[in-house]
Amino acid sequence: MQPFHLAIAVDDLKAAEAFYGDLLGCPRGRRSDKWIDFNFFGHQLVTHLSPDDCRRAGTNPVDGHDVPARHFGVVLSPAEWRALAARLKAAKAEFIIEPDIRFKGEPGEQGTFFIRDPAGNALEFKCFEDERMLFAS
Repeated sequence: MQPFHLAIAVDDLKAAEAFYGDLLGCPRGRRSDKWIDFNFFGHQLVTHLSPDDCRRAGTNPVDGHDVPARHFGVVLSPAEWRALAARLKAAKAEFIIEPDIRFKGEPGEQGTFFIRDPAGNALEFKCFEDERMLFAS
């Protein structure tokens, strides 16, 4: 699978660097005084300084949770997912949705949790014990 490129708006580059670089552990790439590139779990994430474009998304109900309608994230291995969840809990990160197993016993069963970056962007981290369930219907 080829890496994706995603550019998002942030309202504070230092806060974005602390969140993506320090908290999530994403290596930093190129940068200017208006943007920073990160290696987001093998994908190119660019945080662009654009405070006017930062806003919280509405939500939709999914398996008993209010899921942010606008979000992005990655699918990790179960071990990586558990390790990241533990690291975020140890850092006292605020979860939108705590780590949990969604769709238990159904097609698409997955581990998932949501957090927000300092600019309000919602991120979802998933894992599947059986990766064939990623696109199960």
